[in-house]
Amino acid sequence: MKNLKPRKGYLYATVFIWMLIQLPFAFSTSNGMGIAKINFSKYEPYSNKNNHVDEASAKLSMLYDELHLSEKGLTETAFELALKGYDRLLEKGSITNDRVITIIDFTQPSYKKRMFVLDLQTGRLLFNNYVAHGQNTGAAFANRFSNKPESFQSSLGFYTTSKTYSGKNGLSMQLKGLEPGINDLAEQRAIVMHGAPYVSESFIRAKGYIGRSHGCPAVPSQLNKPIIENIKNGSLLFIYSNDKKYMQQSLLLAS
Repeated sequence: MKNLKPRKGYLYATVFIWMLIQLPFAFSTSNGMGIAKINFSKYEPYSNKNNHVDEASAKLSMLYDELHLSEKGLTETAFELALKGYDRLLEKGSITNDRVITIIDFTQPSYKKRMFVLDLQTGRLLFNNYVAHGQNTGAAFANRFSNKPESFQSSLGFYTTSKTYSGKNGLSMQLKGLEPGINDLAEQRAIVMHGAPYVSESFIRAKGYIGRSHGCPAVPSQLNKPIIENIKNGSLLFIYSNDKKYMQQSLLLAS
């Protein structure tokens, strides 16, 4: 039994030395070893959510240069503000269809193709076409905006696309305004996306600008169905103008 004591002491010493060697790894942040992987697992749901937002945002950000959107008439300011609102609304869970985003740039005249529908999954510009503003918003340029019923003016800001229906203008799509005091009466005002014959190049040749709506973002008749089918059911739509009042009122764009 005397011979076992040195061996037992040697065993204890070996275990103690091994524990000292392993101690630094117990506090390591490496994914390869230690308890870091277990400790950080509780953050995975939040991390995954952020990764999803960051990934979508990164895709959108790259598209501006890759698709030469500046050359097509989309101002960088409109794009950047759309991206800012997209990030915040995606984090809040307000966007249920994050595959596409629609930007309407009212700094451009109506005889320009100022509506842009971007597919974030494929990185493609799905549509770049004409879009109308309200008849009391201006002639060629949109410069007056309202959230009031019967104003026949366009409302700026962020919307989500909603249900579709068949009406006097064919397939149409309801819009939900997301900004209080700015566009949140869109449903009450029956502000919808629909096709219209006055949104056409022939109208531009005759008048110098496209026809105007009662406040709806009307699109060419031959395109209303494919556009609506691609952006319906909860995607983001942003209508922009360099309007100081809107920028002061918008909580979504407040820094």
